[in-house]
Amino acid sequence: MKKYDSYRVNPMFPFLAVLAVASAFGNQGWQTLFNNFAVEKAGAGSIEVGAIQSIREIPGFLTFFAVYIMLVIAEHRFATYSIILLGLGVMVTGFLPSFGGLVFSVLLMSIGFHFFETANQSLTLQYFSPERVPIVLAKYRSYTAITNIAAGVFIWIAARYLSYEWMFLIIGVIVVLAGVYTLSKNPVDELLPPQHKRLIIRRKYWLYYVLNFLSGARRQIFMVFAVFILVQKYHFSITHITILFVINNVISFIFSPYIGKAINKYGERTMLTVEYIFLILVFLGYGLIENSWVVSGLYIVDNLFFSFAISINSFFRKYADPEDIAPSMAVGFTINHITAVFLPFLGGILWAHNWRIPFLGGAALATMSLVFSRLVPKKE
Repeated sequence: MKKYDSYRVNPMFPFLAVLAVASAFGNQGWQTLFNNFAVEKAGAGSIEVGAIQSIREIPGFLTFFAVYIMLVIAEHRFATYSIILLGLGVMVTGFLPSFGGLVFSVLLMSIGFHFFETANQSLTLQYFSPERVPIVLAKYRSYTAITNIAAGVFIWIAARYLSYEWMFLIIGVIVVLAGVYTLSKNPVDELLPPQHKRLIIRRKYWLYYVLNFLSGARRQIFMVFAVFILVQKYHFSITHITILFVINNVISFIFSPYIGKAINKYGERTMLTVEYIFLILVFLGYGLIENSWVVSGLYIVDNLFFSFAISINSFFRKYADPEDIAPSMAVGFTINHITAVFLPFLGGILWAHNWRIPFLGGAALATMSLVFSRLVPKKE
C-alpha cells in the first residue's frame, strides 16, 4: 500500500467522494420525495409504504453477491456502475405512480445504492490506515450532508414549479452523469493485498456481525416510521419535511468531522455507548410523546447519531485481516439488512394496530445494542 502524507492526496479519496456525493444526492432526493409521492400520487397507506420499504431493502440483503460480481468487475468499477444504476432507478420513479411501478423503480435504485455502499465501505477500509478510517468516513458523511442540503434546497424550490416526474428525472440524470464521469478515473493501488473472492465468515468477527444486525434493525425503524409519522399523523407537507432534512444535514455537516476525531480520541466503545443511550431515549420519546414539535426535535437528534455508527467499521478495521475486508463488508452489509427485508412490512402491520409499537420496539433494539457495545475493546 502506498503511503500518502494526507488522505486527501490518495487518489481513492476524490474518486469515492464524487460517488458518495452522487449517491447522497440520489438517495436524499428519493427519500425526500417518496413518502409524499407515494401517499399523494399512488394512494399508499402504512401497509403499502412498509411493503415498498421492505422490498427496497432486499438488495441490501443480497449484497453478498457483490463478492462474486467482483470476480469479473474491478471493485472500483463496480462502485461506478452501481451509482449509474441508482440514478436510472430515481429517474423513472416519478413516471410509475402505482404500487407495482414503485416496486420496480425502488428495486432498480436500491440495487445501485446498496451495492455502492458495500464497495464504498470496502474500498475506504482497504485504502486508508486504521487511524485515518474514522476521519475519512466522517469526511464523507460531511460531504454527504452538504449534498443532502443541496438536494433539499433544490426540491424546496423545484416543488413550486415542477411535477414529481420532473424532479425525480432531474435528480436521476445528475447521478448518472457523476457515475459516467468516474469511468475515466483509475485510483487503484496495485500494492494493496489482494482481496478474497469468496464469502468470509469468521468467528473472531462475531461482535461486528451482531452490531451490524442490530444497527440495521434500528436504522429501518428510523428511515421508515420516523418520517412516516410526520406525514401521516402530523400532516407535514413536503416543504416541512424538506426543511427538517436541511436542518439535519446542516448539523451533520458541522459535527461529522468532530465525530471522526472523537472516535480516535475516546475509542469505539465509548462512542457506541453514548449513541445507544441517547437512542433509547429518542425512541421512547417517539412512542410516548404526542407533540409535532417534540417529534421533529427527536428526528433531528436521531439523525445526528447516525454518524456514530462509523465506530462499527472503525472497530472492524483495527482487528480484521487485510485480505478479509471486501468479502467481510459484503457479509456485514447483508447482516445489516436481514431485518430490513421484513421489519418495515411488519412494522406497517403493527402500526395499523397501534402506531407506538414500532418505536417501543426501536427502544428495545437500542437497549440490546448498548449491551453488546460494552463488549467492544477499550481504547488502548
